[in-house]
Amino acid sequence: MMDRRLFLQSTAVGLTGAALAPGFAFANAPTDSRFVMVFLRGALDSLHALVPYGDPNYRSLRPRLQVENPLKIGGHFGLHPELTQLHSLYLGGDLALIPAAATSYRERSHFDAQNLLENGTGKPFGSHDGWLNRAISGLSVGDKRLGLSVGARTPLILKGSANIQTWSESELPDVSDAFLERVSQTYGADPLFSKALNDARAAMDPMLSEPGMMGKKLLGGDSLRRSAEAAGQLLAMPDGPRIAVIESQGWDTHFDQMSRLTRLFRQLDNAVGYLKTGLDPVWDKTVIMIVSEFGRTAAENGNRGTDHGTGGLVMLAGGAVNGGRIAGHWPGLDNRSLYEGRDLRPVNACEGIFKSMLMGHLGVSEAYIAETVFPGNRAAPIGGLLI
Repeated sequence: MMDRRLFLQSTAVGLTGAALAPGFAFANAPTDSRFVMVFLRGALDSLHALVPYGDPNYRSLRPRLQVENPLKIGGHFGLHPELTQLHSLYLGGDLALIPAAATSYRERSHFDAQNLLENGTGKPFGSHDGWLNRAISGLSVGDKRLGLSVGARTPLILKGSANIQTWSESELPDVSDAFLERVSQTYGADPLFSKALNDARAAMDPMLSEPGMMGKKLLGGDSLRRSAEAAGQLLAMPDGPRIAVIESQGWDTHFDQMSRLTRLFRQLDNAVGYLKTGLDPVWDKTVIMIVSEFGRTAAENGNRGTDHGTGGLVMLAGGAVNGGRIAGHWPGLDNRSLYEGRDLRPVNACEGIFKSMLMGHLGVSEAYIAETVFPGNRAAPIGGLLI
């Protein structure tokens, strides 16, 4: 049963709407396909998720950050051991992995990269609306409210003229893991601030008041799970929304990457599992796209982490995905292949992946995509990603 706190809120008028129930009609949606975008903000280290253990340069680039015992998926690659449900989807043909993927952005600013990825114009702050909202406008006839923003705020990618719905369990967003880790490190040695922080965290989770827990366990771990549960249930409704965006924070791993990504991967993997459960009745019509603004350096840094990079990873899960394979091209990790001598070379265009989902899965016309959704972008759709 859906939690009674689930509610929809119309962004067009800014007022809280009635709780979504089967009688809340979206009638005559122009597509029966479901699409969920999971945006990992902070730059996912793709080489920690999709481990190129067979590349002869991998271990020399990461002597302390090597992922041991990856979940083998054939060839010379494996998934991080915490990504067990994604691994099962891969083996079942419902997960495709596209490494060395990036937008047209080639700098390393989180803010600019995220904005460019969301606005779709090919330059940071090139538009005040998002490409996914424009795509929804191309699908909609009247107020169909096909889009769903999951979380305390509506991301740029869903902002625009198309009316969408929002779901949030509270008005205040969760504090990110990365912020709490920095606060813990900064004030951990100060008796006054350390006690105040520990008391505040313990009030929300008594386990955090135990000795030695400062900086070890972070609040907000359930946020992604609850968002995935809500999105899965809402999109599965026959007369519900068709397109959802979920955000996850804290993927900027300049330090302590091993433990931080172990926790984050576990949360992400569980979220995908909850999405699959909720979307089970329409799983064969579903695509879940997991993407980040860019990748990270091929080599580890001096703080057991990685720095801002270029080539990243796109994961496509769902019954509509032509999965069980690594798609696109793999550039390798030798020094001549690295972008600017430091990053995984971006050889697979994210915009091409996005176009493939819009055209092949949601039925947006190629002309409309070229003129309105990604104006001026010449990246070709990547074929073979869908069944």
